[in-house]
Amino acid sequence: MDNGADRLPQGQDVSDTVIQLAGWVVASKDNQGYPFVIMDKTAAQILVFGGDGRLRGAAPGLFGSGIGDHTAPGVAGLALREIPGRDRTTPAGRYVGGYGPSIDAGRVLWVDYDSAVSMHPTATVPGEKRAERLASPSPDDNRVTHGCINVEPGFYEQIVRPTLEKGGVFYILPEKDSMAETFPEFEQSRAATKGGSGKRARSARR
Repeated sequence: MDNGADRLPQGQDVSDTVIQLAGWVVASKDNQGYPFVIMDKTAAQILVFGGDGRLRGAAPGLFGSGIGDHTAPGVAGLALREIPGRDRTTPAGRYVGGYGPSIDAGRVLWVDYDSAVSMHPTATVPGEKRAERLASPSPDDNRVTHGCINVEPGFYEQIVRPTLEKGGVFYILPEKDSMAETFPEFEQSRAATKGGSGKRARSARR
């Protein structure tokens, strides 16, 4: 990976779980040859991989202000101001996504269309200081969105857009649910290793 593509704060490590998940995705071909993205909400990290499994870039991200791994029923049909704070979550799990239309933001990168979660450059929202939060070296202030994932505009244009232009697979780590619940096949593999050794337009949450 080009050093310019590594935008994580200096001295900030990537967890063993993320590293192991990336290895499993490649070894098991769970991504089916498509580019993939691993997101660690707790550490506020986003790692983008090519279809060949090579790391293309890593950067901090902004995630839903609500702590949790669920998607509330009907949340995709609500206006942003109508979404209760507890439901402004970035759901955990494996999602197959890609570019598609939206009502209010043109063509967007949908992570999960059904829950209206997309990934896009940092949105400017009065009073939320999203750019400043993203630039902060601590992940503690990166929970501010309505559920979508925000990244620095340069990283989006240089890494995210060209890598995910034809779609990809998104893995979002849980923060309350267990890894076994969220990624059962990965956890089974990890346990075994240890033992042996045409869509409608929709408004995107921002």
